[in-house]
Amino acid sequence: MISPEQFNKEINLIIANAIREDVGEGDHSSLACISQKSTGSAHLLVKEKGIIAGVTFAKQVFDFIDPSLVFDIKIQDGNSVSPGDICFIVSGNSQSILKAERLVLNAMQRMSAIATKTKTFVKLLEGTGTKILDTRKTTPGIRAIEKWAVTIGGGENHRFALYDMIMLKDNHIDFCGGVVTAIETTKQYLKSNNLDLKIIVEARNFNEIEQILSTNGVYRILIDNFSLQDTKKAVEMIGDRCLTESSGGITLQTIAAYAECGVDYISSGALTHSVHNLDLSLKAI
Repeated sequence: MISPEQFNKEINLIIANAIREDVGEGDHSSLACISQKSTGSAHLLVKEKGIIAGVTFAKQVFDFIDPSLVFDIKIQDGNSVSPGDICFIVSGNSQSILKAERLVLNAMQRMSAIATKTKTFVKLLEGTGTKILDTRKTTPGIRAIEKWAVTIGGGENHRFALYDMIMLKDNHIDFCGGVVTAIETTKQYLKSNNLDLKIIVEARNFNEIEQILSTNGVYRILIDNFSLQDTKKAVEMIGDRCLTESSGGITLQTIAAYAECGVDYISSGALTHSVHNLDLSLKAI
């Protein structure tokens, strides 16, 4: 996984690029009609039930725009919210507040949607010992805040990107010439380049599971697109020789049943690629 320092760098890049995109040479709407000396306050109003996420990110945005702004948190990230709740109050220069408004809302609405959906999955897994993982199926350019939202909702992050974990999927295996060849070549690559990265290997059938188990050094087997019956059999085959992960079309309706098969993890791209933004609003007070 990436380091906290690298993660913070990603967040700062997201903020800087989003402000560049949205503000450009200046917020002419505010510059045209609001005095540079004008001050005021605004609050973040919740308009839909869910899990709030992005409060800390919002503070970082306001600090980036204007460090003199005062940010008063009323509801912390990860808490349940209902219509009418106030998550924070920001006070200070009016132009600065408006300059940050759209980025804060866009990010928090999406982050809260992801956290809300993740929490729903987490609740269905309670008592099973199985953990929910996100994937790399994120919105280009804002992966860091989407994966952050998953953790706020109680889920866990899979690899952040292509550089922090080895994941040998079907195309890698087919292009390489087979499961064992892919694994052994990968281990040699890691050794030659002095890299310490965990290896996950996707299995499409029981034969590939057997081949993976015939090697050493695999951290987790991805049991991909298996039926419930076959998933249970696969978990029994693997035993405690490495960790297990299920993926492939697992829904809110089927996730508990897959967890009961005994897998350690279930990964779902839907946590980040299929959400409906939570309705939030920043209002002057």
